[in-house]
This record gives sequence, C-alpha cells and structure tokens, in this order.
Amino acid sequence: MNEENIIVKCNRCGAKNRIPKKRLHEGPLCGKCRAPLEAHIAPVAVTDQTFNQVVLSYPGAVLVDCWAPWCGPCKMVAPVLDQLASEYAGRIKIAKLNVDENPMTASRYGIQSIPTMLLFKNGNQIDKLIGALPKQEIVRHLSTVL
Repeated sequence: MNEENIIVKCNRCGAKNRIPKKRLHEGPLCGKCRAPLEAHIAPVAVTDQTFNQVVLSYPGAVLVDCWAPWCGPCKMVAPVLDQLASEYAGRIKIAKLNVDENPMTASRYGIQSIPTMLLFKNGNQIDKLIGALPKQEIVRHLSTVL
C-alpha cells in the first residue's frame, strides 16, 4: 500500500477496498456489495447519546479519547490522535469524548483522570491508556487490536 491509498474494510461484506486518500470525501462505495465505506481520516466527536452507535456498534477497532477543553495534556495528545486518525484510516476509528459535556459515559467507564484513551474492538473494551502518552506508545497499544 502506498501513501496515496488506504485499505478500507467494508462493514457489510468484509471486502477490503483500496481507496485513494484524495477520494475519501466523495463517499466511496464497496467494490463488492456497493455499500458506503466508512473511513475516518479525522477523529469523530462522540456524546453520551451517540456512544453506543459510534463506538459500541462499530464492527472493528475504536480508540476513544476522553478529554476536556481546559486540559493541557489533552491538548498535547490531540495532534497525535489527528495524525493517527489519518495514518490508520480504514483500520481504526478514533473518537473524542468531552468528559465535561458527557458525564454519563465518563462515569460508566470510570474516567477519573484525563487524558484517558479507551480501546474497543467489536464493541468490547480491551484496554485503557491513562495520561499523555507519546505516539509510539499509543501505536504499540493500537497494534494489539489490529
């Protein structure tokens, strides 16, 4: 795979599709079943109301960044997660949960300090990362779910 393309697995039939990055915004379709392909090249916002749909119902890996606007370390991690969302597009979804605005989900997962990153695979939480970790450490944890 070169830098210009990403591989996106279809959520409906499981087929792997090679998509040029420059065409992701056009709403690509699966070459096998013609279902819309979901490739996130930037983190998606998640709320108490959308958490189940965006994270728990997603048939793959999701990293949820639990953050707050006033948190300095959260601001340090944000550009790293933006990079990872682009680099891992089609393989992992990165979501951001503002804990100040979404206390139910934060409480449900025992978020006591931020930044905290939750790793899910097929709707099940499999890891929890606490603190402003360097990119290499986050990548190491991502490799366990991919």
